[in-house]
Amino acid sequence: MTRKEYVEKNIGMAFDFIRQLIEHPETIKSIPDNIQLDFIDRDIPFKTKEKIKGQKVIRYKVEHIFEQIKY
Repeated sequence: MTRKEYVEKNIGMAFDFIRQLIEHPETIKSIPDNIQLDFIDRDIPFKTKEKIKGQKVIRYKVEHIFEQIKY
């Protein structure tokens, strides 16, 4: 996957997430202030305990809807 394709995919996931928040505004309450959102494609493996540069992170697995990953 080229860098351009990767960026376009991530932008698409961000807009899909915003669409879901509009359809399900109650989800917004589960997102703390000053948090970084990390979207995980369902086909890409990841480490659940991994931190991103010491920041607070909430991860969402992207399938047909966004599902918050609890750990």
